[in-house]
Amino acid sequence: MNQDINPPPIIRSKPITDDALLKVTKEVVVKFIEAGRLSPDNFSKTFQNVFTSIKDTVRPPRS
Repeated sequence: MNQDINPPPIIRSKPITDDALLKVTKEVVVKFIEAGRLSPDNFSKTFQNVFTSIKDTVRPPRS
């Protein structure tokens, strides 16, 4: 089993749009609601927190 190991190719991705971030955030928040982890009283703050967390994860910080 002497095989050459090639590193994975570098994938150049497109910038993540705000629309894509909102869709992912919506899916996460919907799962929280379905699991009973989110109530309407704290929906707004939770949505903002999830959006910010996802955005900070997928977009590099601006210098």
